[in-house]
Order: sequence, then structure tokens, then C-alpha cells
Amino acid sequence: MRLLPIYTIIGTIFLYAPIVLLLVFSFNDSIYVAFPLKGFTWTWYRQLFSNPDIFVSFGNSLRVALVSALTATTLATLAAKAVTRYQFAGRAASVSLLMLPMVIPEIVLGTSLLMLLMNWGLSLSLVTVTIGHIVVCTPFALGVMISRFAGFDKSLEEASFDLGESGLGTFFRVTLPLVWPGIVSSLMLCFLISFDDFVISFFLIGTEKTLPLHIWSQMRFAKKLPEVLALGSCIFVSSLIVLTIAERLRRKGALTQEK
Repeated sequence: MRLLPIYTIIGTIFLYAPIVLLLVFSFNDSIYVAFPLKGFTWTWYRQLFSNPDIFVSFGNSLRVALVSALTATTLATLAAKAVTRYQFAGRAASVSLLMLPMVIPEIVLGTSLLMLLMNWGLSLSLVTVTIGHIVVCTPFALGVMISRFAGFDKSLEEASFDLGESGLGTFFRVTLPLVWPGIVSSLMLCFLISFDDFVISFFLIGTEKTLPLHIWSQMRFAKKLPEVLALGSCIFVSSLIVLTIAERLRRKGALTQEK
């Protein structure tokens, strides 16, 4: 038991040392990722924000992530209400099938989606990428929303029905405000998953690029590496902020349920 803190420290270093090095070398005044550092510079960040391809790729990723997060969260919210509020045959099997994309390797899922969408006659584009991201994000959103729906008092909905409110009115006036923290948390989580995805995007993209694919294409050129490090640092910091907000909302929702 005394060694557990040591294991924890070693594990933390192993997980986060590459990220720390990414941040450090993004300010290094050299195109080579090697010690000793040559000096401190903002050059790579200035080059990053003056590159128009970055903003095009960022815009593509932003649109795909927003649509994917909104769609996946909407589907997950409806599905979570169904499986937590109603008894029907095959409920457990339905949940298992909805959660299945979470455990399927993305390379297998990407290949399957590519063959399916091509058979449907769809040309590869940001639309096909969005469809793939919705498939990937929905299980994560469903996990968040099921825990949220299962936690609050059902008698509140019953009281609304007793007072003469309709099912739709009860959903918008009672249920939705109670599960709102879970919805926001799901939106942020799905947004991050979609925005950072590479494998599904690689299989389903057309001529346009998302930000992860742009980073991958630039890694082939040594002179572009510092700019990629700067971009990676920006993405990491932004993702950390969004994830922190999502976690705070999730905990706030959990505390509300306990009360």
C-alpha cells in the first residue's frame, strides 16, 4: 500500500510528460525537437495564426463537431428517456446495441461506415464525416444522459401529469430543466470527441480537411513541425478548458440529484 503513491506519480508522469514536452517545444527557437533548447520564441504561433489553411480546417472541424454534438445529444436524450422511463421488450438489448460503437475499434467502424455510405451512393465529404462522428458520439452521450435521467425523482414528472400538464409540456417544463446539466456536459464531451477524431475522418473525408487531418498532413515536413506543435498546444489547452467545464457541470448535476 505504501508503494501506491509512487505508482501514481510514475503513472502521471508517463501519461502527461509527452504533453508537457509538446508545450515546451512549441516555444523552442528551433525546428528540431531536441535538447538543449535554443531559446524562447513566439514565432511558431505567429506563423500558425497567419496560415489560412489552419482556419479553413478549423472551420470544417468546428462545423462537423457542432452538428455531431447536437445530433448525438438529441438522439441520446430521447433514447435515455425511453430506456429509463418505460418498460418494453428488448430494452437491455437496445441499450447494448446503442453502446456498441464505443467498444468497436475505430478502424473497423470507419471501414464499415465507408462501405455502407458508398453503397448508399453518398460522395465522401464533410457530410459523411458528420454521419460517422454521430455514430461514434452517440454512445458517449447516451451514457451521460442515462445516468442523468436515472438520478432525478420521477415523482416530479408524475406531479406535473396530475396537475394536467401534457407529456410534451412536462418534458419541456419539468424534465428538460432537470437534465439540462447532463445535456450541456454531453454536448461538450461529444464536441471534443468529434473535433479531435482522426480515424473516422480519415476514412470518410473527401477533398476537404478537418484539423486533425491537416496536422497529420503537415507532419511529413520537418519545417512544419514547430507549427504543428504550436497548434497541438492550442488544441490541448482549449480541450482542457472545455472538459473542465463539462466535468464541473456534471458534478453540479450530481449534487443536485443528491439533494
